[in-house]
Amino acid sequence: MHKKILVTGACGFIGFHLVKKLLKTGFIVVGIDNINDYYDVNLKYGRLHDLGINLNGIEYNKSIQSDAFENFQFIKLDIFDNPNLENVFSENNFERVINLAAQPGVRYSLINPRAYVETNVLGFFNVLDNCKKFNIEHFVFASSSSVYGLNEKMPYSIHDNVDHPVNIYAATKKSNELIAHSYSHLYNLPTTGLRFFTVYGPWGRPDMAYFLFTKSILDGKPIKVFNNGIMERDFTYIDNIVKGIVMVLDRPAKANEHWSGKVPDPASSVAPYKLYNIGNNKPIKLMKLINQLEISLDKKAIIDFQPMQPGDIYKTWADVKELIDDFGYQPNTSIEKGISEFVDWYKKFYKISN
Repeated sequence: MHKKILVTGACGFIGFHLVKKLLKTGFIVVGIDNINDYYDVNLKYGRLHDLGINLNGIEYNKSIQSDAFENFQFIKLDIFDNPNLENVFSENNFERVINLAAQPGVRYSLINPRAYVETNVLGFFNVLDNCKKFNIEHFVFASSSSVYGLNEKMPYSIHDNVDHPVNIYAATKKSNELIAHSYSHLYNLPTTGLRFFTVYGPWGRPDMAYFLFTKSILDGKPIKVFNNGIMERDFTYIDNIVKGIVMVLDRPAKANEHWSGKVPDPASSVAPYKLYNIGNNKPIKLMKLINQLEISLDKKAIIDFQPMQPGDIYKTWADVKELIDDFGYQPNTSIEKGISEFVDWYKKFYKISN
């Protein structure tokens, strides 16, 4: 019997790749997304087209059957709209739910913090509450490396305190972890939170640095490099992220029988609750990323060095030991291969011949 899964944020970067992987693995998938205009909707429509969704038929709160995958249906829906979200739950017998829907981006959270609270807190709560109401077997949700905030201990560990976020996006993701734990504790709902580390690859988000850099380099325009280039990120290729999600999905979180309130571990609980980092476990210097883009694009970047931005952090580095120990997770895509794959896709999607 194939499992039926709800994926929110289904035409987002990670959601799109995850849906395709789940379908090819044999799952039945219902995807929802509000297709907002935070970034170019043509990219989101392109992802949906690749999933076999007839773009002419997209209406709000209407289920559309994929032409390419018989086990995929898409619904344009906002998780902030709880009445219609609840109807989706009641009309489908979901066994698992993966919540990837969120307002992303650190810098935009400085401009429009309300959007983050509405989607990342209230919308998240709607999904979680329906999981409780409809007895979902496992709720998996996207958190972020941003929750580590002012923590300078490297590599970032799920066992460390993360009570000092430096932007509202990170604060909303931290709140997701807390709210999810309370539901696990109160209702015995298995929940797993995944802290993603700087995901990149084909079909990526245009607001991400590597995407912006690529466009500017090809256009012959300067690229803004913050903190004078002294930045490092645990860049994680999309395929490694998706493999990690699928690994976690089918093994619902369990209570940690050794957990102690006297020495409380933030990553587990007496409730069926668990947190994991999903990263490459190998920070890459920003200037190396730029150099790799130059090689793949066969064009030099014009660099405009800038000071550190408010709400930004100097370095990220994921400790993925628990994911390796529990699931055999191995991030094995080099930055050279990952960037080359991205550039190949970029040129094809935007019809760039050189």
